Amino acid sequence: MLNTKQSSTDKWRRYRERLKASGMRQMHIWVPDTKRQDFAQEMRRQIELTEESRDDDATLGFIESAFDWDE
Repeated sequence: MLNTKQSSTDKWRRYRERLKASGMRQMHIWVPDTKRQDFAQEMRRQIELTEESRDDDATLGFIESAFDWDE
């Protein structure tokens, strides 16, 4: 008789193995915590720095032109 109960650890291990076999690679990404109290203030600070920098005009222009505004 087969053991139909499997630990969640075993399920996740097999899931990761299937993804890896299909050519995927696991990675962890750290992103800003938008719930922090100082998040909005920090974003404003970074936007101001970006707006003040002439070096970013070409990059920001490309991003804006490449974005699909119709969506």
